[in-house]
Amino acid sequence: MSEHPLLRCAALALALLATGCSLVPAYERPATPLPAHWDTQAAAAACAPGSASTATPGWQDFVADPQLRALVARALANNRSLRQTLLDVQAARALYRVQRAEQLPGLQAEAGGQRQRLPEDLRAPGTPAVQSSLQAGVGLAAFELDLFGRVRALSEAALQEVLATEEAALAARVSLVAEVVQAAAARQGARQRLQLARQTLLARERALDLVLQRHSAGAATALDVQEARGLVHAVAAQHERIAREERQAGHALALLVGDPAGEPATGDGPLLRQDLGAGLPSELLARRPDIRAAEHRLRARHAHIGAARAAFFPRIALTGLFGSASADLSGLFGAGQRSWSFAPQLTLPLFDGGRNAANLDLALLRKDQAVAAYELSIQTAFREVADALAATETLRREEAAQRALADTSGEALRLAQARWEAGADDHLRYLDAQRSALAAQMDWIAVRTAHQVALATLFRALGGGWQATPPS
Repeated sequence: MSEHPLLRCAALALALLATGCSLVPAYERPATPLPAHWDTQAAAAACAPGSASTATPGWQDFVADPQLRALVARALANNRSLRQTLLDVQAARALYRVQRAEQLPGLQAEAGGQRQRLPEDLRAPGTPAVQSSLQAGVGLAAFELDLFGRVRALSEAALQEVLATEEAALAARVSLVAEVVQAAAARQGARQRLQLARQTLLARERALDLVLQRHSAGAATALDVQEARGLVHAVAAQHERIAREERQAGHALALLVGDPAGEPATGDGPLLRQDLGAGLPSELLARRPDIRAAEHRLRARHAHIGAARAAFFPRIALTGLFGSASADLSGLFGAGQRSWSFAPQLTLPLFDGGRNAANLDLALLRKDQAVAAYELSIQTAFREVADALAATETLRREEAAQRALADTSGEALRLAQARWEAGADDHLRYLDAQRSALAAQMDWIAVRTAHQVALATLFRALGGGWQATPPS
């Protein structure tokens, strides 16, 4: 029994593929433009041997508030921007499957026919004027023998683009977690300031009533009354401004969560862990998804160089068909009607106007661009971490100092009120104590909110510290 011609073609193609060479340059990771250590005291303490916080926690551990953890989970499931990013991953995977299919021969069922009339001076004696031909079988589509690795290089480039897109999706997840945390911290701070403004407004209204009573008794002047009213109006305007900020912060948080099921809620206590270890700068290479994505794009540019080099060499394409042929449909699959064809094609570039050379130059330039982008992503990551470490370190101390100032101002207000009510001090000193106490408490809440936002920024700058399920 004779061997199937298409099987022989496929075996030949696979043998040639197995012996094919690759023109992709060997990949070497560029030198890392990073210093050995961070330059802040907080980072030095975090990186000290035996430190308990040298590893960045996952977001579930980083977020201390249970309600905020639920909000982050809802955002990861419903955020529309993240959904678009995940769809980009699926599109990149589909493109990779298309490119990978080019490495395998494609078989297809083919059937066709032709009917034509020949004039007398073109037909042989005794042949009919009208001729028919029918053909059916299994065909081998134009399949390129990848002798110089062009198709494999393009497939590798597509794979690296898929991996880069997946890393970009992980970076988007990390950013979304940080953005939800920051929005929640901003709204929590606005709510606390709104509550303080409301309490202060009630206190100043009571103080105004007392001034009016003292004015009726002749113990206070009309100026005291107007100054007390001015404080009430000032706090009322501040209350409305903070109420607007609180509502807008809630809208921003709802957009990030992407779930219309009620207003997003969080607790009033601490939202986040306060201890985040930075580790060593070199660990950013493994932690930051955007750095890993940049390296995958660099690998893809290396693969494109191999494809551009292979364009200078011959290309062999195979086309074949095995089946039956007949002049009549009734005899198409009869005995003795077997037919086959095999059509290899060799293409060797002789003159292309410099197109292949220009494509190779372009591939080399794009590789250099990818190296620069990779190094820039590392330097950017280092600066973001250093800035976030400096912010968390200074804001922690500023928050402690501001809280002490708020406590001191509150005690000064209590003493000033007691002395004014006892007639030992004038009303002006009491008014100054009210203004100072409110400003100190507002500043304390603002610094505490900024500290929470800085912690979320540091969490994002460190790459999230969590391993998510690969985007699907």
